[in-house]
Amino acid sequence: MADMTLLLSMGAMLLVIGAFAGVLAGLLGVGGGIILVPSFFYAFQMLGYDGPQLMQICLATSLATIMVTSVRSVLSHNRKGTVDWGILRSWAPGIAIGAIFGVVVAAGLRSGTLQVIFGALALIIGLYMAFGRSEWRLGDAMPTGFRRAGLSPGVGFLSVLMGIGGGSFGVPLMALHAVPIHRAVATAAGFGVTIAVPSVAGFLLFDIAPAHRPPMTVGAVNLVAFAIVIAMTLITAPWGVKLAHAMDPKPLKRAFGGFLTLVALNMLRKAIGW
Repeated sequence: MADMTLLLSMGAMLLVIGAFAGVLAGLLGVGGGIILVPSFFYAFQMLGYDGPQLMQICLATSLATIMVTSVRSVLSHNRKGTVDWGILRSWAPGIAIGAIFGVVVAAGLRSGTLQVIFGALALIIGLYMAFGRSEWRLGDAMPTGFRRAGLSPGVGFLSVLMGIGGGSFGVPLMALHAVPIHRAVATAAGFGVTIAVPSVAGFLLFDIAPAHRPPMTVGAVNLVAFAIVIAMTLITAPWGVKLAHAMDPKPLKRAFGGFLTLVALNMLRKAIGW
């Protein structure tokens, strides 16, 4: 009976998390991982699973959902002809290598260290969303050669350490190199597939002590969270898209940047024990 009560409590929390993530993804075009990872962390912590590998479970489960949503997203964008396959093909190998390296590094880190990494990187992303300008440029075309060889693994590596897809780093990177925003968003969905597939395969091999594992966890992927979040985001993401067409998303994006900044600061606060 205790297990059933736990599953019901966990399911109720995850329904809310999935619905919220879906609406924000549709409304603001942000990847679900930036919302899911801290949400999973607080939910599992409240349920008593605050073990030394809690963040690995959150990262892995978030990336498992991204594996599904990114495939769906890139296929949808491709039907509209907005995916830049040249960029995707040339950047994918490096991103995948970085993602695999990210799993190897994540395996050796404690949850608190990953909290600090997530908080610091989310703070940067939040500030960019709040204060970034569309006219900012680092170049007139995407980097090639040695610059691409250095940047592409970095995108995969940092994304895995945050449990996010290609949007949070890929979209700003492409926008700063003069790729039109709709094409950047579509192509970043392909980055998400390249990040999520190899990293989830690695996270499934994780060995986490049963006492620190939420129910129905395989490796580091929690199947209950995965199934509920996928179902809810498929339902609520179109609601967010409709809201985006009904109002100006720019001030909302800045507001979310402020909200994400607060979430990041709170994650850092908890990590250092304040």
